[in-house]
Amino acid sequence: MELYIIRRHGIWSSEDDLAVTNKKSLEVGEDMKDRLRWIRSYAVTEEDGRIGTVCIYEASDLAAIREHGQRIGAPSEDVRVVRGTAVKRADPEPVTAV
Repeated sequence: MELYIIRRHGIWSSEDDLAVTNKKSLEVGEDMKDRLRWIRSYAVTEEDGRIGTVCIYEASDLAAIREHGQRIGAPSEDVRVVRGTAVKRADPEPVTAV
């Protein structure tokens, strides 16, 4: 299994839309648990006000990442393999849970 970063650019127009995709991602992830595991995501505000994400997944290969993205309706074209991790501090408490 490799660690991947996925950048999804401005796919959602609201927090509710993002929540629907998050729920579906968990369901699909359960179906794919032998090939893929969602670690965490950061929701970001895009320049146009839409919502994008930076997601961390562990997966058997890029094909699993792309299949998951297709099944949840969230393109997974901007994907990179993580080369290393440097954790300086734990994530702060979120302002809101998404």
